[in-house]
Amino acid sequence: MRRGNPDSAFDGRPQIAIINTASDLAPCNSHLDEVAQSVENGIWEAGGVPLNLPMISLGETQMRPTAMLWRNMAAMATEELMRANPIDGAVLLGGCDKTIPALLMGASSVNLPSIVVPGGPMLTGTFRGSPLGCGTDVWRMSEQVRAGLLSKAKFLDSESAMIRSRGHCNTMGTASTMGILAEALGMTLPGVAGTPAPDSRLLQAAHNSGRRIVEMVTADLKPTDIMTKASFENAIITLASIGGSTNAVVHLLAIAGRLGLDLTLNDFDRVGSRIPLLVNLQPAGKYLMEDFYRAGGLGAVFRQLSQVLNSEAITVTGKSITSTIDDGEIFDPEVIKTFDAPLQKEAGIAVLHGNIAPLGAVIKPSAASPALLKHSGPALVFESYEDFHARIDSDDLDVTADSVLVLRGCGPKGYPGMPEVANMKIPGKLVELGVTDMVRICDGRMSGTAYGTVILHVAPESAAGGPLSKIKSGDIIELDVPARTINVKLSDTELNSRPVSALTENAYARPDRGWQRLYIDHVMQADTGADLDFLVGTSGSDVTRESH
Repeated sequence: MRRGNPDSAFDGRPQIAIINTASDLAPCNSHLDEVAQSVENGIWEAGGVPLNLPMISLGETQMRPTAMLWRNMAAMATEELMRANPIDGAVLLGGCDKTIPALLMGASSVNLPSIVVPGGPMLTGTFRGSPLGCGTDVWRMSEQVRAGLLSKAKFLDSESAMIRSRGHCNTMGTASTMGILAEALGMTLPGVAGTPAPDSRLLQAAHNSGRRIVEMVTADLKPTDIMTKASFENAIITLASIGGSTNAVVHLLAIAGRLGLDLTLNDFDRVGSRIPLLVNLQPAGKYLMEDFYRAGGLGAVFRQLSQVLNSEAITVTGKSITSTIDDGEIFDPEVIKTFDAPLQKEAGIAVLHGNIAPLGAVIKPSAASPALLKHSGPALVFESYEDFHARIDSDDLDVTADSVLVLRGCGPKGYPGMPEVANMKIPGKLVELGVTDMVRICDGRMSGTAYGTVILHVAPESAAGGPLSKIKSGDIIELDVPARTINVKLSDTELNSRPVSALTENAYARPDRGWQRLYIDHVMQADTGADLDFLVGTSGSDVTRESH
């Protein structure tokens, strides 16, 4: 136990774990030790005992082959250590993309009182007089380099300007999205999500979260009380209104699976696809997270959504989410729009079905080219990400702007880990002609900071025998987002009779030991959240054996 604590620390006081994903190898989370200190102060003040519990830290920019491979490991570790240690509640500190989902998955399974403190976005950096969006502008400027419009030296110079402070990506990428959705689910104090990482108000919120978790333990307010089906529907509505990351789909499905809730891929289309886009942030818009916070933040968005949010959902305050919305004033109407005059009228994630994706696939219309949302063109198939890299810039590549790029072998099992590679770069010969977007299809994911007409999370994936593994270059692909369909123009008989591509099979990862072996043997498909099959459902906090 903590060294130097008086006997009174064990006299019935709530023992609170601060589950801290700080790491120098996860730059987005490197400041969480300071945040943890403020949480600790709040716990002491409220009469609890804070206990630092370091957790697996998943850094998006550093980990290979992909951070998503270890989301379920971090979730398992969170669950098992919360159960194994003598604690009464937990404060969950996360920032980078996979950390908040993993912490929520683990806390949901063990179901002890828990509260999230998001690490927050970095401040806006500028380069050559213009603000830079972390991630989104990397994609944009890398294409400028390929087109000869920007030198490699200047491109590298932009990095130090872009990352000017602590915190995660300042676009509406996955990290920003999941911090906001943690609040939409009711798992943060109202008004915390989106607070910039260097802002002193984040430390104030962390202190207050430390106080509140002690009260939650006293009230026995648990994740299953807060994260109900109504809460997830509110999160889906919020996801659409902010132009959030498609990665939120697999994360919300996985969290709901841990809670035993009947949330499906089709719920995202049913609940969120007709919701207007209110937030003008990259990659779907113009501004960045620091602008979002000064313009009124999530409170202003919630005020605009009050007519569609489910008031039955509660938050860590114990009150209805709609009752915790303050005046919600919009301070900059260029950044946050009203419900009646939005940036786009219908901007939520669209769920597609068809003979390419029998279990579904997703697309983010707000980040796509409107002219490509209905498109027909010949497939150009890449058997693996390595095959794609080897051929995409070849002068001999048989490709036109009407081609549909197909990348397979990138799903949960096939890679393994479902990497963010679906937003394939445009072939070099087309970049030189000024082509900036094409229809792309993949069983992997794409960064929440990315943009383009990309169909992703195709299920079942190629490595699970999905139809994507049978498509050949030249097959005609038909995309119709308004009709919610994605098909290859082949009869069922012909498609079913085709064998899986031998090249694709040879490209699949085949680990023989460790976590990767366990992952491949048990990971589920994207349409259910890509969790491990034996981790679905809540199992409580009871310890089965006692050796002490």
